[in-house]
Amino acid sequence: METTVLIVDDSPYIVDGLVALLKRKGFNTVACHGGEEALVTLSTTKPDLILLDIMMEPMDGWETLGKIKADPATGDIPVLMFSAKKITPEEAQEHCLSIEDFVSKPVNPAQLLDAINRIFERRKAVKTEAMQAKDNGVDPTLIEEYAALRKSIEVDKNLLAVLKKSSGTHFPGREVPADDLAAISRLEAKILADEERFRQINGKFNAGT
Repeated sequence: METTVLIVDDSPYIVDGLVALLKRKGFNTVACHGGEEALVTLSTTKPDLILLDIMMEPMDGWETLGKIKADPATGDIPVLMFSAKKITPEEAQEHCLSIEDFVSKPVNPAQLLDAINRIFERRKAVKTEAMQAKDNGVDPTLIEEYAALRKSIEVDKNLLAVLKKSSGTHFPGREVPADDLAAISRLEAKILADEERFRQINGKFNAGT
């Protein structure tokens, strides 16, 4: 079966370009030109992935994301956000648990395809590992935490790279706003804590306890 990607952007030019790119790579595509249209489409269509722009009107990508995740019928569909907008530390912190990845505009085709493939590969691996852990008698709550941590760590690392780039930390001698530095430090600390917890759970997976 073909993998279906729902593309949501209020720019017809961008939608047409992404449709053409993904079709060439063997994906089935569904095009939507705004958040409201996407929600209507999702009432009858369940794609394998949603590619969602942030800067849209009148309903922006974050509001659309919230409505998608709040609906039990669509909440489990993976969402890949993309935008030319500089993502803020507050947005990164608020939405990191709801998205699978973030890609900046202008979209680099290779980077986008890598992100899409990485999402599907991770979800497939997590499903396989969860089934094995269940067979080994691992506590279901640990299995759920393991899956959430595996995604969270990867997404947080990608968002951290975006935050560092947008804040200019890679420019020697550049003064970075204190709020940005604090947000970066918080995200780095969260990643370290999540990685430690992930190692603990993974050890239990391997031990089959």
